[in-house]
Amino acid sequence: MIAWVGLALLLLVGLGIIFTGLPAAIVLVTVASLGAIVGLIAGTIEFATLGALPSRLINLFENDLLQALPLYVTMGLLLDRLPVADALYRASNALLPRKPSAPLVSGMVLGALLGPMNGSVGASVLGLSRVVSPRLAAEGIPAANRQATIAVASTLGVLVPPSLVLILLSDAMLSAHTMAVTATGRNDRVVNTQDIFHAALLPGAIFLALCVALCFVTGRTADKLPAREPLAPSQGLLAALALAFLVVLLGGVTIGYFYAVEAAAMGAFALLVAGLVSGRLPPAELGKMLGDAIALTGALFSLLLAATTFTMILRLLGTADLVGRLVSSMPGGEIFAVAVVLGVIGLSAFVLDAFEIIFVIVPIVIPPLLIRVADARWVAVLVLLTLQSSFLLPPFGYALMMVRGVLKEPVAFRALLRALAPFLAAQWLLLLVVLLFPQLTHSGQSVEDSSRAPPAPMSDAEFNRRLQEMIKLPELDPPGEAERK
Repeated sequence: MIAWVGLALLLLVGLGIIFTGLPAAIVLVTVASLGAIVGLIAGTIEFATLGALPSRLINLFENDLLQALPLYVTMGLLLDRLPVADALYRASNALLPRKPSAPLVSGMVLGALLGPMNGSVGASVLGLSRVVSPRLAAEGIPAANRQATIAVASTLGVLVPPSLVLILLSDAMLSAHTMAVTATGRNDRVVNTQDIFHAALLPGAIFLALCVALCFVTGRTADKLPAREPLAPSQGLLAALALAFLVVLLGGVTIGYFYAVEAAAMGAFALLVAGLVSGRLPPAELGKMLGDAIALTGALFSLLLAATTFTMILRLLGTADLVGRLVSSMPGGEIFAVAVVLGVIGLSAFVLDAFEIIFVIVPIVIPPLLIRVADARWVAVLVLLTLQSSFLLPPFGYALMMVRGVLKEPVAFRALLRALAPFLAAQWLLLLVVLLFPQLTHSGQSVEDSSRAPPAPMSDAEFNRRLQEMIKLPELDPPGEAERK
């Protein structure tokens, strides 16, 4: 029964985040401490075992991929302070035919270009609201359509490599797939970050195309034709240079020529130099920007540490084993099992943001799923699509709440839902298509790189035995015992 306490702790985390207003890291550590106390009283957790937590947290920071966090945060802050987004938007409007849909298409394309560089959905919402919203209002686009367009555009970075959400999910999938391969003895090649980037490329391109097409249709509701804003030569040059840099950077990461951390470092350095040379970052502004970067990075790292502590307590309580048994006992085939897990992630998104889901939920539910379902690339892309959809799900979708909070425009919920409905339908259609046709996530994959070797037949008893071995923590000596030995 103690394993079910872990599920109650998950529910308590959600309630704590909603009703206390405290940072998620504080809620996670508090609930983890409560779980540890319950485990100690019940005898499920030994006090000496908790001594493994410091070394576990220290080992966590040996992951080189975490260097990308402060770099992406810095890029997002620099993009918000430099005129790159404004120049790209003006250039796009100047190149597109003079139709009511042009501003909407420009806003959507801008979200796809800058979303991977912003680092988070919240940063994309802030940038797009500042650049795109006033111009859409001037062109006669209704407030509901403006909010829907900015919300959808801000989530495109979730699918377009090398976004921070993609990087962190890729690392979580690598760990989960390693555990599953070890537990089952399959000969799969464990997925890496590049595999997840490639897997998300075609679904991301399909969704972007659908969004652009919907913008053309939505633009018919505008009251007037967009005015031709004059594009200064300096803005045109800046837009051309920014576009070339973004294409090289994003394309280089996608094809594997650059590592994600290298690309983030190049992007942050280039934007910093551009800001200093152009005079947009005077010493006072630069100091404030670096202070914000350190604060946001600290918040992300504190969330990661708190989530790692919380998931360790869940494993000690046996909750991971319980989840594994529940996944293994689900009737139906692979598609049904994946759909149920995606539903759990979607429900979690009502109270947790993408980073919290990646740090807390994915390590618990994905390893047992990958024992049953061998295709890690397919599962990763479906998780990404579910996260993206959850950002837009009324009334509590994170992107929607951010847009409404930033723009502060009174829009009836029914009007916003009508404006958002076509984009949600496109998302769910794409999610269903990818769920039914896993080969979409293997486009261009060579036979040598295949990670979908079929698993050998396995009985329920063998499945549970291997799952138990996978999640069992090593026996730890009490402090000082190693020296006495």
